[in-house]
Amino acid sequence: MNERPSPVKIRALPADSRPRERAERLGVASLGTEELLAILLRSGPRGRSVLEVAQDLLNRHGRRLAGLARAPLAELRGIPGAGRVRAIELAAAFELGFRLAREEGARRRPGPLDSPEKVQDLLAERAARLDQEEFWVIPLNQKHVPLCDPVAVTRGTLNQSLVHAREVFRVAIGHAAAAVIVAHNHPSGDPAPSRADFEVTRRLAEAGRVVGIELLDHVIVGGNSREARFVSMRREGHLGAEGGGA
Repeated sequence: MNERPSPVKIRALPADSRPRERAERLGVASLGTEELLAILLRSGPRGRSVLEVAQDLLNRHGRRLAGLARAPLAELRGIPGAGRVRAIELAAAFELGFRLAREEGARRRPGPLDSPEKVQDLLAERAARLDQEEFWVIPLNQKHVPLCDPVAVTRGTLNQSLVHAREVFRVAIGHAAAAVIVAHNHPSGDPAPSRADFEVTRRLAEAGRVVGIELLDHVIVGGNSREARFVSMRREGHLGAEGGGA
């Protein structure tokens, strides 16, 4: 039986090959993902290199940083050698990255939210982090420009008891919206509408007509990239004729 090779400790590497030293010399953008994680984790458990721990973490999530970033705090606490404090530090680093992405996204979207593709782009990063359904309200002005970031009004499997028209239109009225788009995610990746999705859409459209705030669309986001599938209830003909608005 072959013996497992001894892990290479960071302190055993040449000084100019250690992640922190390379970051100082070349900038953090020069580091690999494992090296950046290793800096945050700082050290591995007895008998394991922190670089090896970082590599195992990425492997566990399909080599996708987005998968690791969605990991709950309880899972991060279970990282060998991490513990409570480093798990929180790692989660905080991911959260800062998410907030920066939202700020950059907001800076790049001055125009109207006039297609379901734009709704998908707006929500993709947020939806990628979720392992349960979340329902958002996006209040719009008369030119269909968002008046604020998407507002989550409920979390959990979508049904009539969870999504109330009063919560949706309270957000819209609070922002003096002329129209509103609602959206939610399907963590499975399949955006096909359920019976509850159709019913919620119907009830919200009726409530919008009563209060004078048009429901432009209900978009179901099924993934975390522009290429991922989504369903637009308006485009599918469940909110009137196609065309105009999202």
